[in-house]
Amino acid sequence: MEDFNLYFRLGTEHILTWEALDHILFVTALCLRYLVADWRKVIVLVTAFTIGHSITLALSASGHVRISTKWIEFLIPLTIVATAINNLIQKSAQVKYPSRLPVIYFFALFFGLIHGLAFANTFLSLEGKQGLVVHLLAFNLGIEVAQLLVVAVVLLISFVFVQLLKISRLYWVRVASVLIFVASVKMAFERFPG
Repeated sequence: MEDFNLYFRLGTEHILTWEALDHILFVTALCLRYLVADWRKVIVLVTAFTIGHSITLALSASGHVRISTKWIEFLIPLTIVATAINNLIQKSAQVKYPSRLPVIYFFALFFGLIHGLAFANTFLSLEGKQGLVVHLLAFNLGIEVAQLLVVAVVLLISFVFVQLLKISRLYWVRVASVLIFVASVKMAFERFPG
């Protein structure tokens, strides 16, 4: 149980630190278009991301996938840029009433695969092969709990701006997405592997 708690804490800390700003920005960009009433959709969205990163984390931890850390660290801000652009091109009706399976769900799943490779670098720096499955489970659960905390904060901020301050939902999504876009482009330039 001590190992489980250690890896759970490591997963949580991996998301809730300043060094994880890229992951926080990604989860924020994913959830911007949703309000508290949309919590079921948000859970599906975050679960899609979790499935994606769990797959590549498991493949990396078991030695089946190896990709340069520099390229992964460069690709992560590009996933945020793409998600922010997707938010910016949404029409008012799409933001208020997203389709049953909007493209952002597929972004979450696919981009989760890339983010999982970054999680793998942290995980592999600590891990041997003994207890791998339990450690992976604990680490992923820690990441998931931290992500849900980020989601709760984003939904709360959206509630304040859209429902309390009565700012247009589309305007809120676009302004926040522009800020995330700018931060992510800067991050991508800083991390370019050249």
